[in-house]
Amino acid sequence: MSKNRSLIGKIEWGRMLKKLSPYMIKKGFLYFRHYGPKEFWIRLHERFEPEEVPYGPWYEAYRPTEEILEKQRQAEFTCAPLISVAVPAYKTPPVFLRQMIDSLMAQTYPHWELCIANASPGDEEMGKILKEYSGKDRRVRVCSLSENLGISENTNAAIAMAKGEFVGLLDHDDLLAPNALYEIARALEKDRELDAVYTDEDKVTMELEEHFQPHLKPDFNLDLLRSNNYICHFFVVRRSVIEKAGDFRREFDGAQDHDFIFRCVECCRKVGHVPEILYHWRTHAASTADNPASKMYAFEAGRRAVQAHLDRTGVKGEVSHTPDLGFFRVTYPVQGEPMISIIIPNKDEKESLQKCIRSIREKTEYPNYEILIIENNSTSEEIFRYYKELSGEPDIRLLRWKKEFNYSAINNFGVRHAKGDYLLFLNNDVTVITKGWLREMLGVCQRAEVGAVGVKLIYPDNTIQHAGCVVGMGGIAGHMFTDMPANRTGYLHKASIMQDMSAVTAACMMMKKSAFLEAGGFTEELAVAFNDVDLCLKVNGNGKLVVYDPYVQLYHMESKSRGAENSKQKVRRFQNEIEYMRSHWIDILKNGDPYYNKNLSLTKWNYSLRPLPGMGEKQ
Repeated sequence: MSKNRSLIGKIEWGRMLKKLSPYMIKKGFLYFRHYGPKEFWIRLHERFEPEEVPYGPWYEAYRPTEEILEKQRQAEFTCAPLISVAVPAYKTPPVFLRQMIDSLMAQTYPHWELCIANASPGDEEMGKILKEYSGKDRRVRVCSLSENLGISENTNAAIAMAKGEFVGLLDHDDLLAPNALYEIARALEKDRELDAVYTDEDKVTMELEEHFQPHLKPDFNLDLLRSNNYICHFFVVRRSVIEKAGDFRREFDGAQDHDFIFRCVECCRKVGHVPEILYHWRTHAASTADNPASKMYAFEAGRRAVQAHLDRTGVKGEVSHTPDLGFFRVTYPVQGEPMISIIIPNKDEKESLQKCIRSIREKTEYPNYEILIIENNSTSEEIFRYYKELSGEPDIRLLRWKKEFNYSAINNFGVRHAKGDYLLFLNNDVTVITKGWLREMLGVCQRAEVGAVGVKLIYPDNTIQHAGCVVGMGGIAGHMFTDMPANRTGYLHKASIMQDMSAVTAACMMMKKSAFLEAGGFTEELAVAFNDVDLCLKVNGNGKLVVYDPYVQLYHMESKSRGAENSKQKVRRFQNEIEYMRSHWIDILKNGDPYYNKNLSLTKWNYSLRPLPGMGEKQ
């Protein structure tokens, strides 16, 4: 059993007991009531499983040294925009307020201003601290409000103070890493078309004793943002974009930042991402960072924020809550009834193919589809008897491929005979679990910006076989969450929410025929391996999204009909396919998958940390 899989199901009791407190017990009861005993037990295991690379020591090795920070202080910029950091402050504990301001004072990038809207006019201690800091550094500016106007209006007051070309949003009790604004400025200098930039973040205890739960993000990911406000902190946006998008809206209080970010990115030319942990979100009893159940209204506001975004952008879709608080599902309705061509290669596998087709018949509610079976040199009598049975079904066609097995060529051949505007590539060793699966996939695939849709595939033992692909994983590309129990949701629920990815497996993949043809179809030099990854990357390169949709699930036996890769010829062929990928996709292999994060492992499937040099583990 692999190390990855051996950790599954274990609880690190010491770490859990260390965090046990009356508050945590109360929080546990809230979660128990929300999820019920079975789901609560699953999430308890996920929260307190041993970390393969413990974050505390990793963060200590990760944070920049004083030597690096000093070099940043001496750095020169050809363009050094003023960054206004807007902070709405209300009844901020004095120690938190000082630490927040000190984190700005420690910035290695000097061209900033701190715009604090003080919504606690009667708090003398706060007023004294703000006067002290603004008196010794003119970059600290304070506006005293006559009353508390609420989080949105308080934030608007802080933004109204901004003189900078860019505005960053900081909560009154959180902290910026000392290199935060430097890294933002470097990103803006590197790409002058960026209208917004966001960073990675983590959480920190009240006393700043422990950093935990790092949120290591992908580059801009539209479907992930519709599933969850993954951008969150630290978000910096061009002031002219805010003027166009509009201020914070109080009707979305609780998810006001999600609504604001949507409206900003809708107006942006480009949105950048700095894959560095530059924001520290302080957790305490009243904080949604540590106690999401404390603000149930916020999740309904978040659902409405996603729905408002869809309405503004003219996208038909219905937003609903998922079992995980703060995470949403968008269901996209099918427009019309275009034909879907389901293409299934097959050699000899009568039992698998029969189960596959039976599951299609039982689980499909969408009426307009055809099934193309590509027969590839079968020899058994039983498969030909089964073909004869199928010949009486008008929506099934049998096509013969008489050459040697080549997955790419076989499917390209199938597409040439397909009548549908949408193609569904399907292995013969899958069975459909989800009723209404075709309608769900088609609704996503019909969106103008989408080229391909993949799904969650599950082994017969109810562990995950595929939940999206990451380029670079294992060398060239690999599936995420392989062998994780299918009832688990994984790192930040990524196994169970819709998101954009660089690639998905063609064991079950729907694609617009137009996107397929524009990409030139499957590359026939890739006879067996990586052909689906290559095709997805070509689709992506043509400006179309590849979407992972976990709301469709199928069982998958995986390569049952192909046999082992153990002959000299097969090994040589596999090496040639690796070389093809390395030579044709060197940029993404070198620079990293934009839908992943450079700080995450390329040898582990579960979004664990990539060990840093000197930590004693293979990177």
